[in-house]
Order: sequence, then structure tokens, then C-alpha cells
Amino acid sequence: MTRNSELHARRLAATPRGVGVMCDFFAQRAENATLWDVEGRQYIDFAAGIAVLNTGHRHPRIEAAIAAQLQQFTHTAYQVVPYESVVVLAERLNKLVPISGPVKTAFFTTGAEALENAVKIARAHTGRAGIVTFGGGFHGRTLMTLAMTGKVAPYKLGFGPFPADVFHVPFPSAIENVSAADSLAALAQLFKTDIDPLRVAAIVIEPVQGEGGFNPAPTELMQGLRALCDQYGIVFIADEVQTGFARTGKLFSMEHHGVEPDLITMAKSLAGGMPLSAVAGRACIMDAPAPGGIGGTYAGNPLAVASALAVLDVIEDEMLCDRSAALGAKLVARLLAAKESNKAIADVRAQGSMVAVELRDPASGAHDADAVKRVQAEALEQGLLLLSCGMSGNVIRFLYPLTISDALFDRALDIIDGALKA
Repeated sequence: MTRNSELHARRLAATPRGVGVMCDFFAQRAENATLWDVEGRQYIDFAAGIAVLNTGHRHPRIEAAIAAQLQQFTHTAYQVVPYESVVVLAERLNKLVPISGPVKTAFFTTGAEALENAVKIARAHTGRAGIVTFGGGFHGRTLMTLAMTGKVAPYKLGFGPFPADVFHVPFPSAIENVSAADSLAALAQLFKTDIDPLRVAAIVIEPVQGEGGFNPAPTELMQGLRALCDQYGIVFIADEVQTGFARTGKLFSMEHHGVEPDLITMAKSLAGGMPLSAVAGRACIMDAPAPGGIGGTYAGNPLAVASALAVLDVIEDEMLCDRSAALGAKLVARLLAAKESNKAIADVRAQGSMVAVELRDPASGAHDADAVKRVQAEALEQGLLLLSCGMSGNVIRFLYPLTISDALFDRALDIIDGALKA
């Protein structure tokens, strides 16, 4: 039997340290919300590949869709020889995204690629260069998306200089006493001191910050941004890479606000574990780049597209938006009950099943990343995989598959209770 320790030693020798790896065990197989390592130990997966597996590991309908496509062809490069499934998926997404009027969708491979191309599209449409994003936001690891990302360590360390004309303003956070009005005031100040709004191509925002700590954006902020974008001709981009596809109780998080963006970026759970991303938006904006201006060798890979079509079917047929809301409410109730007797729990935040708990030192109020590590270690010892996030690493985020069984979910909640008490 292959041992985790042996593979760990081989990994350290063969792969660079810059690829951070959280677990010291190696996956052997998985099904729905459960992972097994190479030594046969079982784990409840509350990471889901960092929000990639809203439909779970190896959903039978997704497996079948990929297998069927595998019998036809695996690659032609859509830009060389196109295929119908890309058109079908684009048509479906055009109807599903919360953007009115004619909509078009372009496909890529990763979330960072989607953000890069959204910026290119916005710049081509406006003829401007400036990009405004938010502190604490995460948009990717390419140089452009690193410039947009509002968190230095570990993402930006040693990689500068970054592309110019990218600016950050504070993101609202009730626990940090930053309101939507504060963020909008900071944006107004930015337009006075750093960049003319008529030089801004796009404002980019995560409706719920991922790496930043699962902070939901207030509707007041979204309404204010929409008004500013309309006033100055700025493209409003919603980064729904992590929030999309039922995670927040809606297919897209922007649906919670009744505010339409101009472009939406998506990836992660779009294709149920296969590499696929997309930019969808108003047709008049999406058509701005000339032919050949956007695309990629693997963009719209046929296996990934087949998987994405099955994902959309599963979300609809299994009513995963409703299930997301129900599971999230159940988890929040348990966390709030724990908060009553656990002074280390400073905040519980949620939108659907995008749920997080923030831990702080009860005496000083300081961000307590060590407490998060202890909770993660205790949970892992009991067979539950948890992820952290937040600017100081003091937030635990819960990213279970929405297809998880009720019994396994309840077992995970018990483990979380015990880990927080410990």
C-alpha cells in the first residue's frame, strides 16, 4: 500500500514550494461529499476543491455526460473547428445570467483567464485603461489579476511590478466598521485624487468576497456602483467565480440584489470539476474585441462543456438553489447557537451555503488565525476537511457539496460543534 508519508516526501522533492498544499494526505477516490486517501481513511469534504464541486464528486449525470463526449472527440480547438455544444451552453447561460437584453458568452479555462478577458473586453469597449477593485478581493494569480487582487500575502510577494492603472477601495465589513457608504465615499475620493472616472474601464467586485473572508456585499453598495457606472460609462463586472452556480442560494449571487452587472465572470462549479470558465455580458460590450482578440487553445474544451451542461441540469432538477439555502440556514443556526457560549466566535456570515465563522481572541479582540488552525486540526482528526480564509487567516469557510446527504451533513455539524468547543 502506498503511504501518505512516502508521497509527501516525493512531493517535496519533485514539486516547488510555491505550490502551497494544505493536507499531508493524498486522495485516492471520492464520491459526492466524501474523500478517501491512499491509506483508506475517509473524510467529509467541506472544501469541495475550493467551491468547485457544488454538484459533488463524480455526480453520475456528469460522469455520463463526460463519457459520452469522450466517445466523440476530446479536442479540436473551438477557434479552429467549432462544435455545437459550446453554442448550446452559451445559449443556456445567456438566458440564466441576471443581465437583461441581448447577452453573449465566451468560454475560457480558468477563473483568472475569465477575469483577464473581462478586463480586455471592458477596455476594448470603453477605450479606457483604469480598473477599480476592492481590498480583500481575490481575482487570480496571473499578473493582471494579482494587480486586481487586494491581498498581498501570500499572493503578491516577490512578483511585482504589477500592471498599472489598477486601484483598490475598502470593501464593506460590519465587523470592521466599514459601511457601504464608506466604500462609496472612498470611491468618490479615488476619483478626486487618483484617477478621473472617465479613464476607468471597469469596476470589478465579488458579490461575496472569497479569500477576503466571505464578506457579502450590501445591496446599497451594488446599487451605488451601478449608478456610478451608469453615470460615467464604466463597465460593471461581477466576479462570480466562487459565488456562482447555487452556492449562495441563487444561481448567481447578484440575484440577491436586483442589480444587473454588465459582465459576469464564472468558473469553479460551472463544470463540476472540469476546467472551464466563462465571461457573459451585454452583447454590445462582448462584441468589442476584434476576431482573435479573445480565446485560447483549450477554451471551451468539449469534455468540460459537456460536464457544464450536465451541471446545469443537476442544479435545476435537484433544486440545488433551494437546497443551498436550506443547508446554509441549518449551518448558520448551529454556528449562532455555538456563538452564545463561545466568546472566540466573533461573527457568523452567510449568503445561502456560502457560510463562514470568524474567530478572534476573546480578551483582546485580535484576529486569531491560530484558533482557526486548531479548529481545522481537530476537525480533520475527526474526518472533516475545512478551509480558512480572511485577510488574517482567522475565518473558517464552509464549502460542502450541495448534494451532500442529510445524514453526512448532520455528522459534519456535530464535528464542527466539537472542534469549536475544543
